Parts: sequence; C-alpha cells; structure tokens
Amino acid sequence: MNQLKEIHQTAIHASIEAAEVLMEFYRTDVDVNIKKDGSPVTQADLASSKVIFDILSKTNIPILGEEHKNKEFSERSKWKQNWCVDPLDGTKMYIQKNDEFVVSIALIENNKTIFGVLASPVREKVLIGGQNLGVYLLDFKDENSIENWRKIETVKTKNNPLVVACSRSFSQLNVDYAKIIEKEYGDFEYLKMGSALKFFELAEGNADMYIRFGPTMEWDIAAGQAILEELGGEVRSVKTGETLTYNKENLYNPPFIAKTNALLKK
Repeated sequence: MNQLKEIHQTAIHASIEAAEVLMEFYRTDVDVNIKKDGSPVTQADLASSKVIFDILSKTNIPILGEEHKNKEFSERSKWKQNWCVDPLDGTKMYIQKNDEFVVSIALIENNKTIFGVLASPVREKVLIGGQNLGVYLLDFKDENSIENWRKIETVKTKNNPLVVACSRSFSQLNVDYAKIIEKEYGDFEYLKMGSALKFFELAEGNADMYIRFGPTMEWDIAAGQAILEELGGEVRSVKTGETLTYNKENLYNPPFIAKTNALLKK
C-alpha cells in the first residue's frame, strides 16, 4: 500500500469519523423527514454529511453528494476530479435498524470512478480499493496500522448456485432477465440486502452479481464500482452495456448489472 496517497487516507478517515457519528444517532430514536423527491432523510444523514464535507474540503477537490447543495452542470462539467459522497447509503435500512447501511465515498477523475471507500458502521469495517491500489478490508481501529489491513484477492470461482444480490425491496427479477441468467449460468439464488453493503459480499466472493433496475444516484454506486473494477469485475448499463460514468448532467444511474471477475472469465 505504498501507493496510498494522502487524499486516499483522508477519505478513509472521513468515512470512519462519519460512521461513528451515525452510530451515535443509531442508538437513539431517529427523527425522519421526507425530501422533495419522496426519499427519507434523518439528522444522522445531515450530521454525517457535515463531518465528511468538513474533512474532504481540506483536499481542495470539489464535492458532489446526496445531502449537499450541488453545483450546476455548467460548472461541474469543468471538473477534472471530484468526490462523490453518500453520507448514509441505506437510510431506509437505518430507520428500520436492520444494520444494512454504509458510508460511501468515491474519487472521480475524468468521469470515471478511480477510488472507493465503503464503511460499515455496524461491522466497524472499511472496504477500500482503486486503480492500481488493490482492495483491502480493515477494522476501524486499524485505520493507521496498514500492516493489519487484509488484502482482498480477485474472486476466482463463482458460487454454485450463482448468488444474485438485490435490494430488500426487490420482489422478483424481470422474468425475461431471470431466464437469461439461468440460460447462461444455471440455477441462481437471491441475496437480499440493503445499500452498497452488497459490494462487501461481491468483493469477498459471497455474491456473484448485483442487479439494480430501480433508480439509483451516482453516489450510491461509485465507490463500489471502483472497488469491484480493481478486482477485475465490472458495472455496466443493462440497456447499453457501457461502463457507468460519473459527474453526468443527469446524476441518476441507468439500470445496471455488476459482475465479479469470476463471471467474466472465459
């Protein structure tokens, strides 16, 4: 990890600090408000966002995030780099107190995600990875003890039966797409889980694929994509087959499918 730069360490630190703030609120009754788009937001979202933005602002890299007043595209389009932040990915899971939520921070460069941090407040684990950096899992307490970080190796074999990760609100795969999966890979089973926590399962080979047809935003997926791609996997649009890109004028992601390296091997 001698390639880890100060900006990477700053992002890791921000994710842990934010995760600890989230847990302080998690142990109490959560006040919920509804945003204009109909999605929930809590005091925890806002407190976590403030912690992250206070820390990341020291890097002088512009920030795009869910609980942030984002710049117009006319200005964003000139950015060469930006942070892409979700201070509480899985707010609904957080409100339900089912432990399936994360802090998500990604570094975007020329519209591509190049580094990702996913921190699980409940597990007290951080999953990090990016271009030419490798992928590592660390405990919160080992933030500054790199020698204790566990390197995650590329997934070599798929599960049997195949494991398809999806959201907890996901009732059933599109029937036609289910037939495509069965034809290509045989039997499969679902792993229903909230938030980008699913990327922990993909990285460690506990899931092979993650499909999302419903709406998501850039900050929901950017960190996970950077991590998965460093492991040889991919995240592509279901409609076009193209790799997901970032800092777009429209910040919504298309329906996508994420696959581990094991599914891409010929």
